[in-house]
Amino acid sequence: MNTLSPHEKERYSRQILLEEIGDEGQQKLKEAKVLIVGAGGLGSPIALYLAGAGVGHIGLADDDVVSESNLQRQVLYSEAETGMMKALCAQKRLKALNHTIQVEAYPERLTPANAARIIAEYDIVVDGCDNFATRYLINDTCVQLNKPYVYGAIREFDGQVAVFNHQGGPTYRDLFPDEEGMFAQPHPSKAVLGVTPGIIGCVEANETLKLILGYGDTLSGKLWHINLKTLETHTISL
Repeated sequence: MNTLSPHEKERYSRQILLEEIGDEGQQKLKEAKVLIVGAGGLGSPIALYLAGAGVGHIGLADDDVVSESNLQRQVLYSEAETGMMKALCAQKRLKALNHTIQVEAYPERLTPANAARIIAEYDIVVDGCDNFATRYLINDTCVQLNKPYVYGAIREFDGQVAVFNHQGGPTYRDLFPDEEGMFAQPHPSKAVLGVTPGIIGCVEANETLKLILGYGDTLSGKLWHINLKTLETHTISL
């Protein structure tokens, strides 16, 4: 049943004009539930564009506070919010952007104790985190609950995106099967160009919209990589 209001039809009119979306697709967005794990550099553009598109129920899980060094890339936040919980600030920002959607804040770290409970409430989980342990936890919980997992990672001028556990496709463990080996690696540098998570986060948001709406070719079974110094991209099959 189509429940788009006149206000919603006007608000989303430019994307409703797209053949791939229309009123029916906009209704799917309105009914979709997406959890974003991590509300930092990646989570900022993911959250903003999904909220702007009209995804009806967005969850934000993050236990960190806003710091001054975040502001170079974490565009959800303002200087006045330094020291405040990211999940709560992000919830307020998204509601200011789009009052028609529901935004649930989880100002806590995703852990083995709470992951299944939180993820079970959502259709899709999107990766905005920055550590291997959380990614393995997201993956394993999504496999357990049969939820697709949109993965993204960045470093300096590079980023990559994939879709895991979609319609029987590969999982994060197919890409990185050696969990102990991953944990044994030196911690990667924190150096990053501000636009790197912006670009990768937007690609993750795009993959999420494709999963909800069912158009195009998703990155299920594929890993997409971009080097922002050269703008070279490549996609490998998993």
